[in-house]
Amino acid sequence: MFFQSWSDFFNMGGYGFYVWLSYGISLLAILALILNSYKGKNAILRDVKREQAREARLKAAKTGSGL
Repeated sequence: MFFQSWSDFFNMGGYGFYVWLSYGISLLAILALILNSYKGKNAILRDVKREQAREARLKAAKTGSGL
């Protein structure tokens, strides 16, 4: 598809508003998914570290009381 000018490209034959709106909504949805995934990953890593610290404390308590 060839356009005569940049204005024709952005207008998209009269459907430019809908085309660019759909691109914008899609971009926002993708960015929201990326942000949500990043926050979820950090929450999982934080939970894993907390669980490892808890297990280390329990192991240390078991070993210390067995003497």
